Amino acid sequence: MQARKFAWRKRFLTVDTLGLVLRVFVTAASVGERSGGQQVLKRVKQSPNQVSRLTTIWVDSGFDGQPFMQWVMNFCRWIVQVVLRPEQTKGFTVLKKRWVVERTFGWLMGCRRLVNRR
Repeated sequence: MQARKFAWRKRFLTVDTLGLVLRVFVTAASVGERSGGQQVLKRVKQSPNQVSRLTTIWVDSGFDGQPFMQWVMNFCRWIVQVVLRPEQTKGFTVLKKRWVVERTFGWLMGCRRLVNRR
């Protein structure tokens, strides 16, 4: 018996507070959250015209961890804040900071050429 292999991808997206895209980085699904986050933040850091006033980065719990936060502070000189869902809530909850990124993903998936349907 053979396992089916799919070409799954993981998309890393950085946006500003309005939801406008700064950088997109696409990797294989096997790449970890923190290593993919480092790659996209390196690319954001290399474009100083767009991010000259950037000081704080809001991330979800997949990017939590002292080594990642230390890397961002040392390499990029930015502050990392992890946006967590309240513990007492169950099911879907709108989180203001994270909703900006989710809304941008929704806009992008409205473009038929960006949607991968198999």
